[in-house]
Amino acid sequence: MLPRKMLDKLGISSPDELFREIPDKARIDGLNIPPPLGQIDLEREISEILSKNRTMDDLPTFLGGGVYRHHIPPVVQEILSRSEFYTSYTPYQAEASQGMLQALFEYQSMMTELTGMDAVNSSMYDWSTALGEAALMCHRIRPGTRFLIARSISPERKAVLRTYLKGINASIDEISFNPSTGKINIDDLKSRLGEDTFGIYLENPNYFGVFEDEVDDISRTIGDRPFVVGANPLSLVLARPPSEYGADIVIGEGHHLGTNPNFGGPLLGVFGTRKEHIRKMPGRIIGATTDMAGKRAFCMTLQTREQHIRRDKATSNICTNEALMAVAACAYISAIGKRGLVRLVSDNVIKARKFAKMISQIDGFDAPIFDATHFNEFAFRSPIPNDNLQKKLLSNDVHGGIPLDEGFPELENSMLLSVTELHTEHDLLAFKAALEAME
Repeated sequence: MLPRKMLDKLGISSPDELFREIPDKARIDGLNIPPPLGQIDLEREISEILSKNRTMDDLPTFLGGGVYRHHIPPVVQEILSRSEFYTSYTPYQAEASQGMLQALFEYQSMMTELTGMDAVNSSMYDWSTALGEAALMCHRIRPGTRFLIARSISPERKAVLRTYLKGINASIDEISFNPSTGKINIDDLKSRLGEDTFGIYLENPNYFGVFEDEVDDISRTIGDRPFVVGANPLSLVLARPPSEYGADIVIGEGHHLGTNPNFGGPLLGVFGTRKEHIRKMPGRIIGATTDMAGKRAFCMTLQTREQHIRRDKATSNICTNEALMAVAACAYISAIGKRGLVRLVSDNVIKARKFAKMISQIDGFDAPIFDATHFNEFAFRSPIPNDNLQKKLLSNDVHGGIPLDEGFPELENSMLLSVTELHTEHDLLAFKAALEAME
């Protein structure tokens, strides 16, 4: 029982009031926990439960939307498993080794080259929190009450952003997309811009895998308002870097650069900005310097989070990062190399186009549904409701993509499919055969 003074301080009469936000339907009366088991029996029971899972090694899956499965060279895991990295993945300046600092410095350097930004921090939690922090940073650059976003972004990222903006009493205003191309509606963007707009966010490629090819017009329309661009880092191997069309902040998801999906995490939030905004950027930046002996050394140059400075001066209250995943990305890019990245990304684009063409040849199925240039994923429409479609695909040993109609009701019976270099010809044909069996 909480002391009376503590209850009075909290303004409640009973500890039960601390749980009033939990809906009644989500509450249970007591926990039906079975009796304890010995270690052998426990391992046997857990193995039996896990045997019900069907992993990506057991059947082809076409899930994407920000979490992808790419081939990871064994050297990446070898480097990552070294105790110097693995057991000290989030060090502070006092105990940070030069090896860890240099690895993070190299990660930042690689990401600045991909994004074209002047500086990239040594990571955020994931793409969603990077978006939330980017919106708050825009508000520090230009105060206002409305943040514009393209409707064609991930519903999950949108939900996290909405939570972030509650803290500054700001609202989200969505810019529609062209129903035939999936691209942002520039006329709608123009109509929504106002003096109270403190930032604009779009993804390129967007959630549907569509590249925005009118980014220069979009940038000119935005004017001097902070412009945030979200991108898959791999897409920047072939596409123009956001710096070339006026982006002030670039964010994205980088987990697939060296890390497997792992049931959805851990992830790696990429966050970069222009030099003039660097002191408003959250997270921390590793810089190169010289030590007392004049030798090259690395140190934490900026770390404007609340653990290091006064809370009212902090740019973020995120108290850790994804340094281990950043090291993985550094090792991955180094192992693949520039030419290897170009081959890999080109293979992904070609394979996605081939896959869409295979599906479009089946009567009743439309792929892709948007007339535009795509990256490694695309939306397709079927005559079958998504729930039934997914069940029928699974019955044919194929796992489909992400249903789109929940976040985008106008895209009824549509699904987002993603392919990478790990999808074989057999995988694509298996999906096609499963659809043909439903005609």
